Amino acid sequence: MATKTINLNNEVIEDDDCLCSIPLEQKDLEETQYLTMNRPNAYLKGESRIERAWFHWKKLGEPKFIVAPMVDNSELPFRLLCRKYGADAAYTPMLHSRLFTEDGKYRSVEFTTCKEDRPLFVQFCANNPETLLEAARKVEPYCDYVDINFGCPQRIAKRGNYGAFLMDNLSLVKSLVEKLANNLTVPVSCKIRIFPNLQDTLSYAKMLEDAGCSLLAVHGRTRDEKDGKKFRANWEAIKAVRNVVRIPVLANGNIRHINDVHSCLEETGANGVLSADPLLENPALFAGYRTAEWGLGSAGMKEDDKLDQAELLIEYLRFCERYPVPWRIIRSHVHKLLGEWFRIQPSVREDFNKQYKLTFEFLYDLVNRLRELGVRIPLYVKDTHETAN
Repeated sequence: MATKTINLNNEVIEDDDCLCSIPLEQKDLEETQYLTMNRPNAYLKGESRIERAWFHWKKLGEPKFIVAPMVDNSELPFRLLCRKYGADAAYTPMLHSRLFTEDGKYRSVEFTTCKEDRPLFVQFCANNPETLLEAARKVEPYCDYVDINFGCPQRIAKRGNYGAFLMDNLSLVKSLVEKLANNLTVPVSCKIRIFPNLQDTLSYAKMLEDAGCSLLAVHGRTRDEKDGKKFRANWEAIKAVRNVVRIPVLANGNIRHINDVHSCLEETGANGVLSADPLLENPALFAGYRTAEWGLGSAGMKEDDKLDQAELLIEYLRFCERYPVPWRIIRSHVHKLLGEWFRIQPSVREDFNKQYKLTFEFLYDLVNRLRELGVRIPLYVKDTHETAN
């Protein structure tokens, strides 16, 4: 039986590939609160804008551990799983502002949330200020920041003229930020990459702040440094940005386990950190768990006898049953979480890949089959007994 959901257009959708949206009673409550919020940011200038940026950040509890935006991977069930294991806040996947304004089905499938899903950044890519504002107004009641993606380095972003390729058109970047900052009540955040030249990066950051950005997330790699395993993120550049702007700054890059989180916060002075791909393999990263790659043989770490990636997958699937998502997204998470398990039992992976149509029953059985075959790759946690000694 298809699940009935209510989307942002107040339409009843009977479609197994649609996400659940906010229950109507919650939606009505938040819209009422939204209508009574403060005036748009346009009336604030200079120092008042900086003060408001910090007031909002502190009101949210100054979240430090944050799920980065990932296309097809930072959807609601995955955000909720990460929040269960230590994430303080999360971004939605990048949403295309034009499609979001024009296509009701796109809105229904690509954006949903719930009352537990806060603080929340809703991220858009855009190259037209009016279109971006129209899209942002549709999500403004349901989030804590509307974020503009100035960091995507992929070819699709180049073809579409958005993301990191807007670094070649700073006047357009400025107009996008100003359009939102002057017309929304919810604060505007931006996610950027660095320029090869540090001074260009600092000037860029200051321009965004002056345009009305209330929070800046800095990915410490350039637009051309797409391979995170090949190119280390430049934490020194993030630190330099943190020292020249007066708004909260988030650091992105090189966050593979909890020790990286603490090192990054200390070395950059950032107000929080984002993690992306490492969370896909280990959604419990912020709770201190490590995959075998980073835990095996590490001093002071021990195998956890309860939690592993298969158990995390089961928890994720339960969130998906509650908040349905397209099967293509679930399929991607299965591969990410059980990739190492499949290498031990490739026949199970082959069987999984053959499935044209997935079911929860099949996926739960898949986990049981791996366990019955003796596959278990533990997660690792700090050995508190050893620490105490």
